Amino acid sequence: MFRLLAVIFSLVFIAPAFSATQPIQIDTSHRLIISVRDQKLMLMENGGRVAIYPVSTSKFGVGDFRGRMTTPLGDLMVAKKIGENAPVGAVFHNRRWTGEILQPNTPGRDPVTTRIIWLSGLEAQNSQAFHRCIYIHGTPEEKTIGRPASYGCIRMKAADIAALYNQVPVGALVQIIPDRLPKVPKARPAPASETLVVQNEKPNIQQQPEPTSASGTLSVEQMRMGGALAAQRQKAKLALGKRM
Repeated sequence: MFRLLAVIFSLVFIAPAFSATQPIQIDTSHRLIISVRDQKLMLMENGGRVAIYPVSTSKFGVGDFRGRMTTPLGDLMVAKKIGENAPVGAVFHNRRWTGEILQPNTPGRDPVTTRIIWLSGLEAQNSQAFHRCIYIHGTPEEKTIGRPASYGCIRMKAADIAALYNQVPVGALVQIIPDRLPKVPKARPAPASETLVVQNEKPNIQQQPEPTSASGTLSVEQMRMGGALAAQRQKAKLALGKRM
């Protein structure tokens, strides 16, 4: 029953392979540089360094000859991404999830796991890469990461390939070089979105008129105040008349 559910899951969520002749727009803002000497992969975005991951290239050396299980050199591109919704550690056979999940360093097992980033060559020296199924992929053999150990592909730890998969689009450039990774400054963080802060204006408090009674006549307090003012005015007039 579990196997049947796993097969259904793979058919729904894992995209099938496609022909390398299908046109793909190259994404020049994303780039991967893989150093055979350092056994490291550098992710770049807009010319800046985003992350560096340890990898394993072929234990049989470099080249692009069928049957020799070597890692091709030169400029390539991401032609296909497979396994987006698969769990970390998922085992793939012929680019489909088998339903099995492996933990890192499971003894006696060495399949393709977690994610597949399928590469296609852009030069004569790596023109067979796609047909040779050269991937960047996960492996349970994580103890070998950091030294040449693959059969031609670029291997990564499960957590690392899952993170890389989400950051690299189809069409991204990939350079596999025999030398050390170049020194590249860190990518600048994306500018924070500007937030328009509107300060609340102080309310315009107008002096309210003295309240009146419901009938529109003066209240008792207003009448008292009016009478007091009238008395004061009358006293002032009398005092002025005596002086004159």
